Amino acid sequence: MSQPQEAPSWRRITDLPALIEGLPPGDRSLARRILDVSATTGRLDPPQAMLPWIEGSFGSVEAVTSQRIVKVTNRVTLEGTLFNELRASRPLDTGVSVDLDREIAATEGDPFCRPKEGTPADVFGRVDGEHATTASNIAKYDGFHGVIVFDDHNPLHLTPEKVSDYLYVGLEWGRRALEADPEARYPFLMWNCLWRAGGSIIHGHAQVTATRKTHYPKVERLRRAAAAYKAEHRSDYFTDLHRVHDALGLGIPLQGVRAFASLTPVKEKELVVVGRGPEDEALHRAVGALLQGYVSVLGARAFNVAFYMPPLGPTEEDWSDFPTVVHLVDRGDPANRTSDIGAMELYAASVVASDPFRVAQLLRDGSPA
Repeated sequence: MSQPQEAPSWRRITDLPALIEGLPPGDRSLARRILDVSATTGRLDPPQAMLPWIEGSFGSVEAVTSQRIVKVTNRVTLEGTLFNELRASRPLDTGVSVDLDREIAATEGDPFCRPKEGTPADVFGRVDGEHATTASNIAKYDGFHGVIVFDDHNPLHLTPEKVSDYLYVGLEWGRRALEADPEARYPFLMWNCLWRAGGSIIHGHAQVTATRKTHYPKVERLRRAAAAYKAEHRSDYFTDLHRVHDALGLGIPLQGVRAFASLTPVKEKELVVVGRGPEDEALHRAVGALLQGYVSVLGARAFNVAFYMPPLGPTEEDWSDFPTVVHLVDRGDPANRTSDIGAMELYAASVVASDPFRVAQLLRDGSPA
């Protein structure tokens, strides 16, 4: 097993082919097994009239006339991302919007501020925690669809203790749903923070569902891919995935979990956390610490969090080797009116501007974890 490596400041995602070649033989072989990496150059010929604008916007004409692009594909899951040197070399935007804080404060007094008066309960009642309570989602994704309503109106006022309680409440909701319907054994916990990330209500809240028959397709696809990987290579996919990222300097040290900045992010600054199980306190606190760093260090304001969890009851499928996998992804400035998702992301591959090496480095240097 390789030792975690620090990512020097000169490492960039567009250097990934060379970085993989420079790994020790065992790590290099593993990286090639999991990742397909290729590089190309995009060229253009601008007219003279554009040159002053290009120099003012990008620093030099040469920066745009020859652009290095790296494509990374996960061979196991077929997730893939395109990184453009021109985009990835930009500093990460970690600015703070004072107007956003004012806008959040202006919505205080909404129904989520009085959840037991302003929201419906599930058929099995509510789950109360120290920092949150549940409600039943009035426009449901699935037969069981709950809301974890935070006591704190501002969703960006995060601590590991608060996040741990939100997750405890969500898991207890899943157990109550299973008692109400023993077939609803597949839970999914998600958090859409602010409108740019799909949150229709500003007040801090996450959501939890429980589905029947089989897990949601993307969770089941990951289980099948990991099972096929183990059958072919006699090795655990999640362990190997973390090992590759850690060997390249993308690991984020957190006690009791494996965390890293993803080489195939679905969008900006995506982090992956692999924990032992959904009820593991170390996992809860690690996610809380990362979210705190996401906001305070990386400047994230709108973000998505998703928990891929094994079922809560017995099933026909084999989930014995499936951990709890958490994804965090930044959705950009809430004031930006341009969507971060287009046809490429929906139907081809993600196009990402943030450099995973820079993301990991900032969190290692400045995370409260």
